[in-house]
Formats: sequence, C-alpha cells, structure tokens
Amino acid sequence: MLKAAHQARQLYWMQQVDPERVAQARWYLGLPQYWAWRLSGVPSAETTILSAQSHLWNNVRKQWSPIVAGQGWQRLMPPFHPAWERLGPIRQGLARRHGIPDKLSVLTGGHDSSLNLYRYQAAGMHDACVISTGTWIVGTCAATPLDQVDENRGMVLNSDVAGRPVGGVLTMGGREFSHVAGQGQEGNAADAALVSLLIERGTFALPSFGDDDGLFPGSAGRGRFEGPPAETPAERKALAVLYAALLTLECIDALNENGLVALDGTFLRDPLYATLVAALRPDAETVYNLDSYGTASGAALLGEHDTRDTPAPIALSLPAAFAGDREALAAYAQRWRELAKRNNLQQGKTSKRNNR
Repeated sequence: MLKAAHQARQLYWMQQVDPERVAQARWYLGLPQYWAWRLSGVPSAETTILSAQSHLWNNVRKQWSPIVAGQGWQRLMPPFHPAWERLGPIRQGLARRHGIPDKLSVLTGGHDSSLNLYRYQAAGMHDACVISTGTWIVGTCAATPLDQVDENRGMVLNSDVAGRPVGGVLTMGGREFSHVAGQGQEGNAADAALVSLLIERGTFALPSFGDDDGLFPGSAGRGRFEGPPAETPAERKALAVLYAALLTLECIDALNENGLVALDGTFLRDPLYATLVAALRPDAETVYNLDSYGTASGAALLGEHDTRDTPAPIALSLPAAFAGDREALAAYAQRWRELAKRNNLQQGKTSKRNNR
C-alpha cells in the first residue's frame, strides 16, 4: 500500500509537524466515521477501517497496536461501534438547513473493500472470496489461513464488518491493463480468436509495468513483453485481457482459494475476462456480478443488518465457456508464471550488480 495511506503514519507526521494542534485534538477518526460524526455528533471507531492497514489496530488480537500507547494516542481513540450500528439521528441543525427528515439515522459505516465483501455475505455467502477489479485488483477472502498472508506479495489482513480477519491481496491491475492495451480499444471487446492466436504464438506480457510490485516482489517498473509482439490495437487489447486474467489467478492462488470465487468491477465490461478466469480454474466455480456499485450496495445493506431474516438478493452469472484450447491455455499460464518469476529474479540480479 502507498505509505501515506497508513493512518498511524499520518498521525505521527502531524504530531511531529504541529504538536500543539494534535494536543488540542479530541478524536482521530477514520474517513467514514468522520462523516458519521459530522452528521450525527457521535464519534466512533470501527474495525474494518482500522484493520485496513491503519497500523493502529491489531485485528487478530483485538487490541490497539503498540504505537498507540507509545505515542500517547489512547485519548484520541473513540469507542468502537459496528459498521451497521445507528449512532444517532442526524444533527437537527443539518436536518432543518437541508430539509432532511429529522429522524434520519446515521450509521457508523466501514471500509470500501469490506463493504463490497459484505454485499456477498449479506446474500448468504459468508466465506465468499471476492475479486474486485478496477484501478486495483482487490481480492478479499474470509477463508484464507492467516499464515498464508504474505506482505511481500501484496497481501494484507483486513476485517469483515463482524470483526473477523479477512485475507486480502492487491495489485494495480487496471494500470497494468492500460500499459499493455494502450489507447484506442477502450470500447471494443477482446477477440477470443486473437487470444488463442497469442497463446499459440507465445506472446506474453510480464509484470510489472507500473510502480507497484503487486504479487511479484521487486518487479515494479520491470514489466516487459516476451515472444512475438502484439502488432495491432486489437491484439494488444486481447493480450491485456489475458494478462488481467492471469494476474487475477495469481490473486486467487495467493488467497489459497480453491472454491467459489465471485468477480466484479470494471474488468467485467469485457466478457472474455470472466471466461478466461473461469477457464484457468477448471476444477472450481467462478461467477461474476455486474453490479458496478458493490461498495454502495454493501453500505445500503448495513441498514437492515439487524432485521434481515433471509439472504439479500444478488445477481450472479456463470461465465461463457472458453472456445479455445483449454490445455494450451493452461500450459500458457504455467509458462507465464515461470517467465514472470524468472524475469523478476534476473532483473533483481542486474540491479544488485549495478548498485555495487
């Protein structure tokens, strides 16, 4: 994760730069809880926000991290409230000013990835493994063993709204996709026949083109192409979709998930993406969800958390079958993984020689 995103780092910096102002502060709130406080007047701490790499909270031991006591920050930490809890009605002044019903309840709220996961949990998929796609490929899986979470491979330990530790993995899939696809193919679906052609040729995109290592430590900025180049915009688009599917498979494998996986997010705009992911895991079930507002849907479902007596509806679909050679696809995926790891090892050795 980007270093500036950690709440503990932010607070420590503020304390060094302006200690008097920090000394005058009453609460240190996560972003959703800040808005909940602005709207209701009730301060709160919440587990999904604090578990999302804040460095303030140990979600396994359910206690504050040592830095909180070490820096004397306990006084800034408000009481915990679940994401679905009604903190209170909206402030009466706000209700009058904006014509809002004065009995409108304000909930605690939570972290975007955890609320997207909750969308599936509310539908009865309690141990769901969800891969959300966009600028980041974000995988969350409640069933991932804690000892499988490897920070060197872009993995994190988050929380679901109930406070259970949730394995997570992140890689900048959207940016990787853009590096490979280039410009001019945004609205065109990838051609399955071109994917088969690229597989037959042995054309590979190897991580990582952006400034994030993702699942391949030391790979940032070292992405490259292997084999005959993708010559046309349509071929580059097909290669980008294939590359995105392979990155997704790496995320699923990192989470140690061999069962049902749900895909959602912007990559689903291209039908071939889900088809390839499903074909790459032939012995497990893959479904997809075209709801592009998963976080908002999950947040809305918090409102009925205490009263829900049946699973929330969710529209899941099965990907179309891959029309190409599945054995060739599997062999390509295995070769891609070998090349990706070898590429990073070779680049790492080159960097060490250059630094001597």
